[in-house]
Amino acid sequence: MRVELTVNGQQRSDEVEPRLLLVHYLREVCDLRAANVGCDTTSCGACTVLLDGASVKSCTVLTVQAAGQQVLTAEGLATGGELHPVQAAFRREHGLQCGFCTPGMVLAAVGLLAENPHPTERQVREGLEGNLCRCTGYHNIVRAVLAAADAANGTGTGSTGSRTGPDASGAGV
Repeated sequence: MRVELTVNGQQRSDEVEPRLLLVHYLREVCDLRAANVGCDTTSCGACTVLLDGASVKSCTVLTVQAAGQQVLTAEGLATGGELHPVQAAFRREHGLQCGFCTPGMVLAAVGLLAENPHPTERQVREGLEGNLCRCTGYHNIVRAVLAAADAANGTGTGSTGSRTGPDASGAGV
């Protein structure tokens, strides 16, 4: 079956099996490796991409379901050699360890910030709950998302802002 969609700003038209998952399309057909296959059960979030701006786990979406839509992977975030603000914040705040979950975390964060540009720490933790990291305690990941939000909003408080008070939550992410 022929599917037409936009991946990282590039129009694509490819023949695919109707049952091909989007994560496998991205990795095998588009040769994009950021969306990782971690669990195949929607539990880990390593395959998270943006589909028409919404954060989705690409292991749950058939490629044919994405037809006519825009897919954004971590490879498509940087522009003109400059990291996306969320990528830059992850780098600056050490929001990664081994890097396996990082593309999914970054895309989930981009989606979260598009929906809520001024999240509290609790909202960031809740927004990232479906993305697992086995290396960290999530502290630096949450700091990175808050720093990216601060940078985008021009508040400049970065990771030392005052959002760790009553909204702080140690549960989950």
